[in-house]
Amino acid sequence: MGKLHHRVACTALVDAYTELSRLVSTLDETDFPRASRCAGWTVGDVLFHVLLDAQRALVTFGTPASTPPTADYISYWRDWANHRSEAAAAAHARFVRIGASAYADPRALAAQWHETAQAVLRFASVMPGSDHVATQGYSLTVTDFLATLAVEATVHHLDMLLELPGRPQPRPGPIELTVDVLDALLGDVDVRPAWDDLTWLLKGTGRLPLTPAEARGLGAVANRFPLLG
Repeated sequence: MGKLHHRVACTALVDAYTELSRLVSTLDETDFPRASRCAGWTVGDVLFHVLLDAQRALVTFGTPASTPPTADYISYWRDWANHRSEAAAAAHARFVRIGASAYADPRALAAQWHETAQAVLRFASVMPGSDHVATQGYSLTVTDFLATLAVEATVHHLDMLLELPGRPQPRPGPIELTVDVLDALLGDVDVRPAWDDLTWLLKGTGRLPLTPAEARGLGAVANRFPLLG
């Protein structure tokens, strides 16, 4: 896969955050406690998790890396798959549930998301794509970092829609970027079943289980699912 163009990454993030914000603007108090595709998390929990990601982005924009890039927008997720810890994931899930529940009015959580997302997009629009930033132990170019944010927001946008039919869907650009990432992580795309893009996103991230027939068709590759979470 060729080098990601900065304009593509930046546009994907703008589209991902803008459409996620549009979804959040449709939520009322009865929507935040609804179930999501993240096991054990409500819609409000997922929104709080994405808010944490946006807050991390603001810190990352202000944290120049002292080394050349150690990951790109593909290998960042490959490293996640190789080094994920069930204990760390469980601790983070508990933290998210507690943090989200601390909002007496979920509309305050929505408002914090809106203002934080806008701040992220303002910084993203002016930072040179070739600059190196540090986050989570990695050094990435700004371009690659923006792409990871777009993928994360797109997957979690879909998570929030489980019990919210008819609400705003992710835009095509971020979906296409996420499909490209999953294709790269899979490697041998010839073994992938003929899923449509949204099904591929849900299967590749473990939101939908592989059927026995799909697992047989994928062969040994099936053991690597989910490819990202």
